[in-house]
Amino acid sequence: MFKHSQLESVKAALLHPSYAKYPLYLRIQRALRQLILDGALPASNPLPASRALALSLNVSRDTVENAYSLLHAEGYIERQVGSGSFVAEVPQLHKPKCKIATQPKEQPVIQLSKRGQGMLNNKGVREALTPRPFAPGIPETHLFPLPLWERLGRQVIREYQFKALQHSDPQGTKELRHAIAHYVNLERGAHATAERILILTSSQQAIALCAHLLLDAGDHIFTENPMYQGARKAFKAAGLIPVPIPVDQHGIRVDLLKQHPTPVKAVSLTPSHQYPTGATLSLERRLELIEWAEHNQAWIIEDDYDSEFHYAGKPTACVQGLDPYQRTIYIGTFTKSVFPGVRIGYMILPTQLVAPMTTARTLQDGHTAAISQLTLARFIENGHFGAYIRQMRQVYAKRLITLEQLVRAHLKDFLEPLPPLGGMQMPCVLICGISEKVVIEHAKQKGIALTGLSSLYITTPTQTGFLLGFAAYTEREMELAIRVIKKIFIDNMD
Repeated sequence: MFKHSQLESVKAALLHPSYAKYPLYLRIQRALRQLILDGALPASNPLPASRALALSLNVSRDTVENAYSLLHAEGYIERQVGSGSFVAEVPQLHKPKCKIATQPKEQPVIQLSKRGQGMLNNKGVREALTPRPFAPGIPETHLFPLPLWERLGRQVIREYQFKALQHSDPQGTKELRHAIAHYVNLERGAHATAERILILTSSQQAIALCAHLLLDAGDHIFTENPMYQGARKAFKAAGLIPVPIPVDQHGIRVDLLKQHPTPVKAVSLTPSHQYPTGATLSLERRLELIEWAEHNQAWIIEDDYDSEFHYAGKPTACVQGLDPYQRTIYIGTFTKSVFPGVRIGYMILPTQLVAPMTTARTLQDGHTAAISQLTLARFIENGHFGAYIRQMRQVYAKRLITLEQLVRAHLKDFLEPLPPLGGMQMPCVLICGISEKVVIEHAKQKGIALTGLSSLYITTPTQTGFLLGFAAYTEREMELAIRVIKKIFIDNMD
């Protein structure tokens, strides 16, 4: 017999939030299927007539008939003309009965691979879903021309129709690759062709691909010190051993790199705006680095993450554009220059790496969505990208000045600002005895995200302080946050 409690279970399923996305007949079907799998409805047990169950559930008879038909097709019930519907012989799931726990129960320990455990331990790379002052590397999105982007997207759909919904080339659409090649050659002094560009979902994916394809676990790689945490975590996840090279006001110390006794296959750096110091790698050092890479048959991984935002003079040409030997891999991204949700990054590759990198990419996520690629291509080709960058460059330059003034006005006894020539964040060095960690923890409780400079060093930190992002925050938001930080400092003075 179909018990009252079982009927109530089916009714509950109709109202349960996890079933809300399903049509009524599927909710009924899934509820009955679960009762069968749990053993609550044993084999040969008769089910109510479809008319009676429909009346009890206050749904149409066709709805119940559709649910029964699906259960019958899946083998959960048998239907006999003139006799009704019965539960079929189905193996039951052997799972513990649900009991109300009086004490919290420890979760069973799962065994990960060494690589998996390493990834878990380094906590990955997570961006705040809602930007909080002063999280670095987050662009302003409220000023983005959404109606224009929407119009370009509609144009793409009208022209490409269903083709835009299909798989795209793993290397990226030719339209976007051509647009990027033209842009970086003009604006960054690169030597790029569409054939040498690989479209990806992010610069983080590009760094991970380089780590896995160019080096083996246990290999050493030269890195800047301090450096971007996302790159460091990607290298560690691949089993690489970073060899930190100090950074000064002219960028990575190439002289120390060349003298280092450790044999390496690659160097990773951010030459346009060193992360986090903001230093620009000098032309002399760029040329030295290129000659070193050619002599040692090593790779230069150039992360040009926010070079569009340069506030004083002309930005230096990228290393890739100066390299005649094709030893440089250039990484760019639109998540900071356009908006994070676009999920498009790219690499300009030496010719011999295009096929291996594209093949490896197919084993990760296959391809990047065609509609967003084609829309971005039009955004660039029609001059909208350049115009938007010029607008945001002015906005960010003003916000940088404001942040420096706020720090000097309110935190002069605690922090020394080091305004960069470009980028989206400003380092500030601690000049008092208050713990960096203490300030970070108190700020977090107040809804302020501070990144400690010490966390960006591989070796013992030579500077403590904070990396303050400013691009995504209005002058008013920054002022309020700075006043909160000032109170934290005052409250924690000895």
